[in-house]
Amino acid sequence: MSKKFIISTKPLTTSDILSLIENPRPLRLDPKVKKAVKSCQKFLADKLASSDKLFYGINTGFGSLCNIQISKEETTELQSNLIKSHACGIGDEVPEAVVRLILLLKIKNMSLGYSGVRLELVQRLVDFYNAGVLPQIFQLGSLGASGDLAPLAHLALPLIGEGKVRINGKLTPAKSLEKKFGWKPLNLQAKEGLAMLNGTQFSTGYGLWACIRFQKLLRQANMIAALSIDVFNCQTTPFDKKLHIIRPHPGQLSTALAIQKWRKGSPLAKAEKNSVQDPYSFRCVPQVHGASTDAMDHVEKVISIEMNAVTDNPTIFPDTDDILSGGNFHAQPIALALDYFATACAEIGNISERRTYQLISGKRDLPPFLIQKPGLHSGLMIPQYTAAAIVSQNKQLASPSSVDSIVSCNGQEDHVSMAANGATRLYRMIDNLERILAIEWMSATQALYIRRPLKTSKSLEKITAAYRKKVTPLTKDRILSIDMEATVAFLRDQKF
Repeated sequence: MSKKFIISTKPLTTSDILSLIENPRPLRLDPKVKKAVKSCQKFLADKLASSDKLFYGINTGFGSLCNIQISKEETTELQSNLIKSHACGIGDEVPEAVVRLILLLKIKNMSLGYSGVRLELVQRLVDFYNAGVLPQIFQLGSLGASGDLAPLAHLALPLIGEGKVRINGKLTPAKSLEKKFGWKPLNLQAKEGLAMLNGTQFSTGYGLWACIRFQKLLRQANMIAALSIDVFNCQTTPFDKKLHIIRPHPGQLSTALAIQKWRKGSPLAKAEKNSVQDPYSFRCVPQVHGASTDAMDHVEKVISIEMNAVTDNPTIFPDTDDILSGGNFHAQPIALALDYFATACAEIGNISERRTYQLISGKRDLPPFLIQKPGLHSGLMIPQYTAAAIVSQNKQLASPSSVDSIVSCNGQEDHVSMAANGATRLYRMIDNLERILAIEWMSATQALYIRRPLKTSKSLEKITAAYRKKVTPLTKDRILSIDMEATVAFLRDQKF
């Protein structure tokens, strides 16, 4: 068995998450974490036993019902009712890979020792993660303010033997977990249901997933752009390091160096140029890809803070004898970052499609639509239509979610972030970007085939040779959707 990953007092990093994705292994709670969780829960239990003071959601109703006191005898029922009543998600299921991240982030959130939950609850979540028990969660229902209430309620349902879970992809009632694993449903104590529902783990989990995938797609986009630049017979000067040092945006410089590296030693790059300057979609790759790279770096910083933050409410501070009700569940930091992310994502697809358009335009000694007998054959005419349609959809999806707000809960929750909508649309946008880049790669490799016997760099030739084992050059019209799907699958499998 792989060595366990320790949930400790140290912050989780995106590198940790990537490692867990690429090398899945069980979790284990560090002894210091266990001590902090136990200490916080004991403080809360003692406080409730010795005081009749009202604490939101602990011995009161929720939302606009916050002034209604709940008796000590009804504490367990209160928390159970909360989960059931808030499990109002609907629509498509959250993909299993994202559910796994949400579960991990909720474990981390509670392990920090400010939530007042029992160690037994945190350990049960760890058990879920380790056994591959993934609660069925739905995409729609969160306003991104009082925490991601509806989706996190579905995350919590199996704790009390309700709802459904997926195990090895199979959907099964949560009540079956007792028979399969010996896990009896938990009788939730004060605040435990609320601690499960308050938090930004749904929005953050989606954002984290998108962040990891987008970082790979950025590297892929640089590789694909390098080949497009080569086969379109573009100048090398726009990628000279001197140009980018005097405008020192980190992403711009790193992108220029990446393009240079991919084209190193390319005969096509050294070939005589017929144009003094190239279209912006080729010449300005460092500036455009670089800006999206810098945007991604900012988003990653926001997500890194959020996934290590305490975002439930109220928050318990045993050391200072405080139980503070605030608004850490409000997902505005994530909402704004994800809107920025969406724009950065849309722009990478936008400029990629423009390069595809140029490649098939019949310029620079390349035949129209990159086919030997244009007219008789349409060649790569329509894949560009497909790319344009997908680009347009991404532009529409990139409309900011965070500028919207709808009053809820009788006016108590009168400003919300809509981070969850911003997060879930990114899933579609990332898939769309992957397809747009695949169409550019298909076009660039076809242009390379037409340029033969000239060659590109050794590194690009190596990837192209591997690709040609999956998708052969286009010599006459055929069903290109098959080629497009094969291209997406090929690029997804590559290491960048």
